[in-house]
Amino acid sequence: MRIGLFTDTYFPQVSGVATSIKTLKTELEKQGHRVFIFTTTDKDVNRYEDWEIIRIPSVPFFAFKDRRVAYRGFADALKIAGRYDLDIIHTQTEFSLGILGKMIARELDIPVVHTYHTQYEDYVRYIAKGKLIRPSMVKYLVRAFLNDLDGVICPSEIVENLLTEYNVLISKRVIPTGIELAKFDRPEITNETILELRGQLGIQPDETMLLSLSRISYEKNIQAIIAAMPRILAENEKVKLIIAGGGPYAEELAQQIKDLELEERVVMTGMIAPSETALYYKAADFFVSASTSETQGLTYLESLASGTPVIAEWNPYLENVVTDKMFGTLYKHEAELADAVLDAIVVTPDMSPHHLAKKLYDISAENFGRRVYEYYLDLKISYDFRREHINDDSTAETLLKEAISLPKRAFVKSSDTTATIVKKSVEQVKSIRNYFEE
Repeated sequence: MRIGLFTDTYFPQVSGVATSIKTLKTELEKQGHRVFIFTTTDKDVNRYEDWEIIRIPSVPFFAFKDRRVAYRGFADALKIAGRYDLDIIHTQTEFSLGILGKMIARELDIPVVHTYHTQYEDYVRYIAKGKLIRPSMVKYLVRAFLNDLDGVICPSEIVENLLTEYNVLISKRVIPTGIELAKFDRPEITNETILELRGQLGIQPDETMLLSLSRISYEKNIQAIIAAMPRILAENEKVKLIIAGGGPYAEELAQQIKDLELEERVVMTGMIAPSETALYYKAADFFVSASTSETQGLTYLESLASGTPVIAEWNPYLENVVTDKMFGTLYKHEAELADAVLDAIVVTPDMSPHHLAKKLYDISAENFGRRVYEYYLDLKISYDFRREHINDDSTAETLLKEAISLPKRAFVKSSDTTATIVKKSVEQVKSIRNYFEE
């Protein structure tokens, strides 16, 4: 296949979306596909540096100065997309490049699929201080963007449930973003290297190191972990929290640490080099997160790939990741965070090599790329069938869209419901057949 990925954010801009796109591009290319990225210009990159990355003239987005939106060059993008003879377009953001991707897909008469990465209710507060777009408006904007697409990839069950609540009717498939396991295997990171880092951070050999590693922003809720530390330390004084990362909420966290007199037990490292990420994970005893805004959260997977269990607030996505106590501890309410940490320290078993190997494949970039391509193929077959056999016939189109959504259900349902799914699949096929025989 020849695939066009359309996104407003890509490297050297650092974000979870950029990482996901890079991972997908790499894995699809390993399968033999050609992948072209249409994205915004960046002052740190020559616009013509890579012919497979088409950079559209852009300016900083007014609400997020480290993000950009395209403002011209759309006609050129259409010509380039046509010249590259794309088979499918995959949009990754809902703004300028996402809209452009939809327009080009219709001009080229090819299917377009979208990945919904961001739970915007948690971010509208940054746009004109929440006065321009209210959280209650988000579902209408998202539905308007998605409902004329051919399908949407949900990085987690959280996103699937959210889009269902928004009344998004198009085909949905849950495909979590995978990670490149080699980045976290790192055999050169020895016990001596780990002990050296722990020493630099002031972690004694008999102390438990909790690691928070993320962008430091309000919605990451790192403040809840800090708030839980006095309760944790009251029962176990040999615990230290390391907060790695930088961001707009760092000063507030530093003040909170000072107010709670936790300077000796909580350390903020600031930004760390990407090459040190795996070292920090491996040096930690637990990766801890209190965020409730994650639609997926690659840091959870990175921690497990490094062999470090997770402590986090329960959500439907994590329920399918932390499937055994060896992989971590989930709590239901923020008030339970301290108890979850204390419990995890006492009862978390070592990871079984067999179970870890299976878990690593499930969360791998290889598995991610394979499943995305399978969805591309399903959507392309459905699109071509509709184009050849259906002329604005909404009844048949509805049947086909429902049929295409059935395979993804088989991935997430238990064996007890397999018979029901098969029965429904047969019913769908019969309905389509009968429709065309009438």
